[in-house]
Amino acid sequence: MKTILTSIVIFLMLTLSLIVNAQETHPADTTKTKPAESDRNVMLNASNANGPRQISIGLPSEDVSVYENGLPVVYSSAVQGLSTHWRSDASLRRVGLMQINETAIATGNIAYAVNSFSNMGTETFQGILNYNTNHFGLQRFDLGMSGAVNKDWQFAGSIYQNFDPGSFKLRYTNYVDKTQLYKAAITRKLGERGTISLQYKYSNSRRLEQIVEMAPFIYVGDGSVQEVPGFSLGTSSYSPIGGRYTTMDMRNGHVKESGLNDESQNHGNELMLNMDYTFDNGLQWKLNAKAMKSFNSYVWIGAPSINMVNNGIEEGTEDDPDAAVYYIDGTDERFTGMKQNRIASFHYGNIKSAMLTSELFKKISDHKLRLGLNQWYYNAEYWSNTIRFDHDVTDYPTMLSHTVNGKTLTNYAFNYGGSEYYDGNENKLALYMTDNWDITDKLNVYLGVRAEYYRYRGKSLPFARFDNFHVGATIPGTDEKVTPVDFKGDYFNYALAATATYRLTDKLGLSVDGTMVTRRPRLEDYATPDYPSTAQTMIKLGRAGIFFNNDWINLTSLVSYIGKTNNRTVVNISHPTPGNSETMASAFNYDIKTIGWTTDAVIRPFKDFNIHFLFTYQKPTYEKFETTVTFTDGMSKSINATGNNVTEIPEMLIEIDPSYTIANRLNIWTSFRYFSKTYANLSNALYFNGHWETFGGVNFKVNEKLSVGATVINFFNQSGATGTIAGSELIQKDEAGRFKNTWMAGKYLRPFTMEFSASIKF
Repeated sequence: MKTILTSIVIFLMLTLSLIVNAQETHPADTTKTKPAESDRNVMLNASNANGPRQISIGLPSEDVSVYENGLPVVYSSAVQGLSTHWRSDASLRRVGLMQINETAIATGNIAYAVNSFSNMGTETFQGILNYNTNHFGLQRFDLGMSGAVNKDWQFAGSIYQNFDPGSFKLRYTNYVDKTQLYKAAITRKLGERGTISLQYKYSNSRRLEQIVEMAPFIYVGDGSVQEVPGFSLGTSSYSPIGGRYTTMDMRNGHVKESGLNDESQNHGNELMLNMDYTFDNGLQWKLNAKAMKSFNSYVWIGAPSINMVNNGIEEGTEDDPDAAVYYIDGTDERFTGMKQNRIASFHYGNIKSAMLTSELFKKISDHKLRLGLNQWYYNAEYWSNTIRFDHDVTDYPTMLSHTVNGKTLTNYAFNYGGSEYYDGNENKLALYMTDNWDITDKLNVYLGVRAEYYRYRGKSLPFARFDNFHVGATIPGTDEKVTPVDFKGDYFNYALAATATYRLTDKLGLSVDGTMVTRRPRLEDYATPDYPSTAQTMIKLGRAGIFFNNDWINLTSLVSYIGKTNNRTVVNISHPTPGNSETMASAFNYDIKTIGWTTDAVIRPFKDFNIHFLFTYQKPTYEKFETTVTFTDGMSKSINATGNNVTEIPEMLIEIDPSYTIANRLNIWTSFRYFSKTYANLSNALYFNGHWETFGGVNFKVNEKLSVGATVINFFNQSGATGTIAGSELIQKDEAGRFKNTWMAGKYLRPFTMEFSASIKF
C-alpha cells in the first residue's frame, strides 16, 4: 500500500509540474499522411457469434483484449469470459482497433485490441432499437437511449437481451447463449472544459458454447475430414441428452449432482468513473476508473479419444481380465459401437477488480506528449472440478456406464488429471510516457516507454492430481494431506516502443517500428500442479515497410519479426494405450518466433465501390520445446516440438472485403477470408487443409429512422474442423499413416446461417 501511495504522489507531482510548465499551443495537426491499417471487421467471427475475432500476429492466442472507456472490460478472461460482460451493442458510440505499440505501452500487453467507447449522454434526446434474428431462432433485442436533463447534465441507458439457441437444439436448455446487459450513465458537463461521467453496468449471462464446440468427424489422412454417419457438423448435437453430472468440489470434497445450465452462470456488477478536463494552457487530463465484482462459471468438455467397443469390451483390452465392461447407462445391455471418452471441467471464480488509469496530454511545439499511470488490482478465487464419462458417437449421444473391479460408474475420475485451483491477487502499478514527434514535415517519430511494478500473492495446490482429489484429501501412499501452499512474486516489467515514418513524397513513405514487452507469471499459471518458471517472458516485435496513399488506394506493406521467450502453456496429454483414459494436464515453457510479410490495402477504383485486401505470410515455429511426460503407470513419453510449426496458426492468410453503395441507401458487401493449412498436433503429424470463411450482406436505409439488413455466414456452406485434435498430442509423423480414416473429435466451423436485422432510430 505504501508503494501505491508513493507512486500516486509522484504522479500528482509530475502532473502539477507539467501544468505549471506547459506552454500555450495550437491544436494538433492530424492531416499528415500515415500508414493505413483498417479495423478489419473485428466483429465478423466464424468461430463465435457473440464476440470479436482474434487477429493473428503469429503468436498463440491469449486473451482477446477489449477495452471500454480506456480500461479492460475484464482484467483477465482466464475465468471471466469477455462476452459475458461486453457486447458490441447500442450502448457504444464507437468501436475501433488499438494498434500493437499502443497496447504495449498503455496496458503492458502485445496484441491488437478492440477499443470501444460508451455513449454517456447527448444534448438532445435520441434512441436506437436494434433487432436481430436468424433461421435457427436467435432473438436479440438491443435498446439504447440518451438525452439531457438540462444544459449541464446528460444521461444514457441501454438494455441488451440475447437469446441464442445455437445451430441445434439442446434438450436440457433452450439457449446456448442467454445474455442480458444493463447500463445506466449520467454525465456532468464542466462548461467547455470537459465532462465527468458515472456509469453502472450489470451483466447476467449463461453461455454453453464451450460445451457444444466439439463434434466427431472422420480424419481422412490428407488434411480433410468427413462427417460420421448420421452426424452433421454444426447442426447435430454432441452433448448428451440429460445434461446432468456428478462432480466433487475441489475445495472441500463435497459431491453434488447438477446440470450444465446451472453451472454456466455469470453475474457482474461494475461502477465506472470517466473524466476529461482541459486546462487553460491546453493541458488535457483523462481519468478512467472502475470497480467490479462478479461470479463466473462455465463448463468445458473435451473429447480425448474415440474407440470401438464390441459386446462391452473396448478394442485393445480383450486380453485384460480387469478391463472395463461398457453398458448403455441405466440398463444391463452391453454396448457395441464407437465410444467417445470425454473429460469435463467445471470452472468457477469469484472475481474482484479495481482499475484506474490517469493520463495527461499536451502539445508542446512539435511534440504531442502523454504521461500515464495504471493502478490495476485483481483478486480471484478460482477452482475447477473435473470428471470423465463416456457416450456413444451419435446425434444426441447416449451416456454409457462401465463396471470395473465390481463397481458401476457413469461419472468417474473425480478431479483426476486436470483440476485446477488458486486463490490470490495481482497488482500492476505502472507509469508510461509517449511522444508523437513531428521532427520535420516529412519525418514523424513515436516513442513510448512503460515501467511497471508487478506484484502477486496467492495460494495454490502444487500436488499431483489423483482420484477424488480435493483440499483435505490424503495423498495416496503418504500421511500428508492436500493443503494450499503460498506463492508470491515481486517483479519489474517494462515495455518500449518506437515508430518512425518518413514521407518520400506526398503519397509514398517508409515506416519502421519496434516493440518490446516483458512480463512474469500470472495467477492462472499457478492453477496446475506444476509451478511456473519465474524467468522473464520477453516479446519482441519489429516491422519495416512502405505505405502509399492517394485518391484511390491506401496501401501498407510490411516485413515483420516477432519472438517470445519463456512462453507457458498447459496441454492435456492423453495416455497412448487403448482402454487407458488417463489424461495429464502438463505445463510447458518454450520459445516461439515468427517471420512474416503483410500487405494491407484499401482500394477505391470508382465512386461508391470499396475493397479491402489483406495478405499475410508467416511461419511461426516452436523453439526449446522439449519435455517428458510420465503417467501414473510409469510409462514415459518424450515430446520434442522444436522447429515445428505452432499448432492452429496458418502460414498464409488472405482477406478480401468488397462493398458497394447505391444512392447512399443500399450497401452490398462481402468478406472472404482464407486460412491455409494448420497443424493439429505438436509433432505436425496431423493437419487440417486450408479453408475459406465467408460472410455477405445487404443493408438498406429505408429512411432517416429505419434501416434493415440481411447477412449470410458461411455462404459457401463449407464444413470442416479447426483447432487441434484431442488425444493426438503424442502422435509422431511416422505414426500418422495409421490415423487414416480414423474417427476423432474436434472444433468445427460455424454452419451456413442467415441473419436478419432491423434498426429504428427515434
